[in-house]
Amino acid sequence: MGKGEATRERILEIAEAAVLAKGFGATSIDEVIAEAGLTKSGFFYHFRDKNALAREMLRRYVETNDRLFEEIFQRGRELSDDPLQSFLISLKLLAEVMADLPNGHPGCLIASICYQERLFDREVRDLTAQSVRAWNAHFRAILDGIAAVYPPREPIDLDDLAEMISCVVDGAIIMSKTLNDPKRLERQILLFRSCVKLVFAPPPSS
Repeated sequence: MGKGEATRERILEIAEAAVLAKGFGATSIDEVIAEAGLTKSGFFYHFRDKNALAREMLRRYVETNDRLFEEIFQRGRELSDDPLQSFLISLKLLAEVMADLPNGHPGCLIASICYQERLFDREVRDLTAQSVRAWNAHFRAILDGIAAVYPPREPIDLDDLAEMISCVVDGAIIMSKTLNDPKRLERQILLFRSCVKLVFAPPPSS
């Protein structure tokens, strides 16, 4: 990584930490510049305004999350050819990854942007929506594969179930931070895992 790329990455790291800690509106360009040890011209060489910073922060965050989730769910597929067992393994691995974070999950950048969407231009808002839709579609495809082998035991909308995992994770992040209980995120993911088992697992043979 060249010096310019390293500086750009440093700016993004500082800005993301500040936004997750106190929101985008309360994060100023001046404080990011001061923390990074830059001049204003040095900052604006990389980002022409706050929306440009938000776009790149969001792209970086989404790419990192996508890579993490894909590695976890790929590992689940490697450990089992059965679609249900593969998904259950992946959820257990996801819970373990969240449990291993030393101070709990730092927060969701997409949620932070949604809470203050009036501060952002359409491109930033569209990027957040695209990311959410992409993961909803990803989980829906997994659930379709499960349902083809294990028909749901109760009438259920698979789109709603696919969306539920993001709702569970983001909701648990908020609750764990509010109640100062980092382990709550792990427990909620495992509870979602149990719900998936109840929906799809065949009844025990009598």
